[in-house]
Amino acid sequence: MGSKRFLGFLWIVTVLSFLSSTQGYKFYVGGKEGWVVSPSEKYNHWAERNRFQVNDTLLFKYRKGSDSVLLVTREAYYSCNTSNPIQSLTDGDSIFTFDRSGPFFFIGGNADNCNKGQKLIVVVLAVRHKPQKQPPSPSPSTAVPATRPVSPAPSPVPKTNPPVESPKTSDTPSDIDAPAPAPSEQKSGSLGLVCSTSLVLGFSVWVSMILRSL
Repeated sequence: MGSKRFLGFLWIVTVLSFLSSTQGYKFYVGGKEGWVVSPSEKYNHWAERNRFQVNDTLLFKYRKGSDSVLLVTREAYYSCNTSNPIQSLTDGDSIFTFDRSGPFFFIGGNADNCNKGQKLIVVVLAVRHKPQKQPPSPSPSTAVPATRPVSPAPSPVPKTNPPVESPKTSDTPSDIDAPAPAPSEQKSGSLGLVCSTSLVLGFSVWVSMILRSL
């Protein structure tokens, strides 16, 4: 039961805030005094105490037929020129709705009244748009991986057969190719040895025989 009441209260607050944002507020220019020639508070001071937004309205109360409200340019406002107004309000209970942001200049329909202080500047605040929600950034798992640039494949290098080494030659070819000693030289050497031995033996025998004879 309590939850239903709470939901109903929220619904009412939402509707009221929606209506106030679309319809705006109504401001009574000059308060109880209305739109007069010599106000107790200057109209620009009154405007500075309020904040005006788009769709807000101004209510000008004055005597119908004896006064009016003119919407003019900046130059006409400061010179109190009533000859070429942008808009003229004359019904005594004039309502003006702000349809844009920026400054608005109002003066009385009589130039003398304007010079006596029957003039008003209202600055309407700019519309604040709600920031748009940006889409959420993709999670790391769903992020698309960056692709690396593919480098061209290296061209094949032609294979070359290793150089055939020439057979190594011996450092001393003379030793390998030297001819064997002739058989005649070997035999002569052995014969000389035999002869020398025989001479030694014969000399030793001769010496022994001499010693015996003595």
